[in-house]
Amino acid sequence: MIAFPNAKINLGLNIVEKRTDGYHNLETVFYPVAVEDALEVHRAEEGDEKCRLHQSGLEIAGTPDNNLVVKAYNLLDKDFGLPPVDIYLHKHIPSGAGLGGGSSDAAFMLKLLNGKFNLGLTEDSLEEYAARLGADCAFFIRNRPVFAEGIGNVFSPVSLSLEGCQIVLVKPDIFVSTRDAFSQIKPHRPEIPLKEAISLPLEQWREVLTNDFEASVFPQYPEIGEIKEELYAKGAFYAAMSGSGSSVFGLFDPETSLPSLHFDEKAFVYKGVLK
Repeated sequence: MIAFPNAKINLGLNIVEKRTDGYHNLETVFYPVAVEDALEVHRAEEGDEKCRLHQSGLEIAGTPDNNLVVKAYNLLDKDFGLPPVDIYLHKHIPSGAGLGGGSSDAAFMLKLLNGKFNLGLTEDSLEEYAARLGADCAFFIRNRPVFAEGIGNVFSPVSLSLEGCQIVLVKPDIFVSTRDAFSQIKPHRPEIPLKEAISLPLEQWREVLTNDFEASVFPQYPEIGEIKEELYAKGAFYAAMSGSGSSVFGLFDPETSLPSLHFDEKAFVYKGVLK
């Protein structure tokens, strides 16, 4: 069985308070984007390893045991005693980009195993398993726009469709440490709550929809802020960094001809249409 785990972007990201456990509560809207990895699972012969990961495409840091798709297999194997498998993962979604690529791979792995081995798990159950792998993993089970709170793991429906809007997504050759990005954050609640801001006309988003991480990341990495400025200069009605970076996206009207953009040759660039 094969699946194509997709990325997400953050529409607004407010860090509203620090928790007693050291984490932060936030509010954001997750929106799926068709930048995709490829994930395939085959039943394997019995051997020394129950789960073998074969990876291609973009490089992934760490050992196979630390990969979220392997952790997803181990999580279900503990409860269901799964047969041995070979996993083939082709990475196209950049890592460390604020796009949720690893989380998406994990969620799609759960869905693949559920279907392939007839585990009978409901979407609610799959979300519970996914949440144990990472805060935003559960989003990719249903894979539709949601308002996220808590540490990014408490979801509620949001009435929002950007279908037909064009997106340009740029991930420069820059690594942003999530820990460092959080260390510069001063939690606060925005003047206009995100749920209210996201419901305003799209042309007003530029003024009211913010990503709090930009205030700490842009001074450290001016090149990231410059990408956002260029996207606006070339006609985006809204542009922002996704997550804690380093990717930046611009949203363009459906009828707009996407401009030629000039970035570092090592940058990852995606142009597409939202669903």
